[in-house]
Amino acid sequence: MLIEIKTMLVKPGHADQVVERFSRPGGPITEIPGFIDLSVMVNRRKKDEEEVVVLIRWESEEAWKAWEKSPAHIEGHRKSRQAGKPDYMLGGSTQFYDVKTVKSPTLV
Repeated sequence: MLIEIKTMLVKPGHADQVVERFSRPGGPITEIPGFIDLSVMVNRRKKDEEEVVVLIRWESEEAWKAWEKSPAHIEGHRKSRQAGKPDYMLGGSTQFYDVKTVKSPTLV
Protein backbone atom coordinates (compact mmCIF):
# COMPACT_ATOMS: atom_id res chain seq x y z
CA MET A 1 0.00 0.00 0.00
CA LEU A 2 1.15 3.54 -0.77
CA ILE A 3 -0.05 6.61 1.13
CA GLU A 4 0.13 10.04 -0.46
CA ILE A 5 -0.13 12.99 1.92
CA LYS A 6 -0.76 16.45 0.49
CA THR A 7 -0.36 19.31 2.97
CA MET A 8 -1.66 22.77 2.07
CA LEU A 9 -1.20 25.87 4.20
CA VAL A 10 -3.80 28.58 3.72
CA LYS A 11 -4.68 31.91 5.25
CA PRO A 12 -7.05 31.74 8.22
CA GLY A 13 -10.68 31.31 7.19
CA HIS A 14 -9.94 29.58 3.87
CA ALA A 15 -9.50 25.90 4.78
CA ASP A 16 -13.13 25.15 3.89
CA GLN A 17 -12.51 26.25 0.29
CA VAL A 18 -9.78 23.64 -0.06
CA VAL A 19 -11.87 21.01 1.74
CA GLU A 20 -14.74 21.64 -0.68
CA ARG A 21 -12.48 21.01 -3.68
CA PHE A 22 -11.47 17.58 -2.39
CA SER A 23 -14.89 16.64 -0.96
CA ARG A 24 -17.05 16.64 -4.05
CA PRO A 25 -18.77 13.28 -4.54
CA GLY A 26 -17.30 10.84 -7.05
CA GLY A 27 -14.72 12.27 -9.39
CA PRO A 28 -12.26 10.61 -11.73
CA ILE A 29 -9.86 9.56 -8.96
CA THR A 30 -12.50 7.17 -7.61
CA GLU A 31 -12.54 5.34 -10.95
CA ILE A 32 -8.82 4.49 -10.94
CA PRO A 33 -8.18 0.80 -10.19
CA GLY A 34 -6.17 0.59 -6.97
CA PHE A 35 -7.60 3.77 -5.40
CA ILE A 36 -8.63 2.87 -1.83
CA ASP A 37 -9.86 6.09 -0.26
CA LEU A 38 -9.24 9.79 0.35
CA SER A 39 -9.50 11.61 3.69
CA VAL A 40 -9.44 15.38 4.21
CA MET A 41 -8.38 16.84 7.57
CA VAL A 42 -8.06 20.40 8.86
CA ASN A 43 -5.84 21.82 11.58
CA ARG A 44 -6.93 25.29 12.74
CA ARG A 45 -4.79 25.46 15.85
CA LYS A 46 -2.41 28.16 14.57
CA LYS A 47 -3.50 31.79 14.43
CA ASP A 48 -1.57 32.76 11.30
CA GLU A 49 -2.50 29.80 9.05
CA GLU A 50 -4.74 26.79 8.61
CA GLU A 51 -3.48 23.44 7.43
CA VAL A 52 -5.44 21.12 5.15
CA VAL A 53 -4.12 17.57 4.85
CA VAL A 54 -5.35 15.19 2.16
CA LEU A 55 -4.47 11.56 2.76
CA ILE A 56 -4.91 9.27 -0.24
CA ARG A 57 -4.47 5.52 0.06
CA TRP A 58 -3.46 3.48 -2.98
CA GLU A 59 -3.14 -0.29 -3.30
CA SER A 60 0.27 0.18 -4.95
CA GLU A 61 2.67 2.67 -6.44
CA GLU A 62 1.53 1.45 -9.87
CA ALA A 63 -2.05 2.50 -9.06
CA TRP A 64 -0.85 5.97 -8.06
CA LYS A 65 1.21 6.22 -11.27
CA ALA A 66 -1.87 5.29 -13.31
CA TRP A 67 -3.69 8.24 -11.69
CA GLU A 68 -0.77 10.62 -12.27
CA LYS A 69 -0.68 9.71 -15.98
CA SER A 70 -4.46 9.71 -16.46
CA PRO A 71 -5.98 12.33 -18.80
CA ALA A 72 -8.35 13.50 -16.03
CA HIS A 73 -5.48 14.20 -13.60
CA ILE A 74 -3.38 15.95 -16.22
CA GLU A 75 -6.34 18.08 -17.34
CA GLY A 76 -7.17 19.03 -13.74
CA HIS A 77 -3.65 20.31 -13.16
CA ARG A 78 -3.65 22.15 -16.47
CA LYS A 79 -6.84 23.98 -15.48
CA SER A 80 -5.38 24.80 -12.06
CA ARG A 81 -2.27 26.31 -13.63
CA GLN A 82 -4.38 28.40 -16.00
CA ALA A 83 -6.55 29.66 -13.14
CA GLY A 84 -3.48 30.60 -11.10
CA LYS A 85 -2.67 30.05 -7.46
CA PRO A 86 -5.39 31.38 -5.14
CA ASP A 87 -4.24 34.34 -3.03
CA TYR A 88 -5.16 32.50 0.17
CA MET A 89 -2.72 29.64 -0.58
CA LEU A 90 0.49 30.00 1.46
CA GLY A 91 2.30 26.81 0.46
CA GLY A 92 2.17 23.07 0.39
CA SER A 93 3.95 19.78 0.00
CA THR A 94 3.36 16.18 -1.01
CA GLN A 95 4.90 13.15 0.67
CA PHE A 96 4.69 9.43 -0.07
CA TYR A 97 4.91 6.53 2.36
CA ASP A 98 5.13 2.79 1.79
CA VAL A 99 2.89 1.09 4.34
CA LYS A 100 4.75 -1.65 6.17
CA THR A 101 2.12 -2.80 8.65
CA VAL A 102 -1.55 -2.18 9.41
CA LYS A 103 -3.39 -3.10 12.60
CA SER A 104 -7.10 -3.75 12.61
CA PRO A 105 -9.42 -4.04 15.61
CA THR A 106 -9.56 -7.41 17.30
CA LEU A 107 -13.09 -8.73 17.34
CA VAL A 108 -14.15 -10.38 20.58
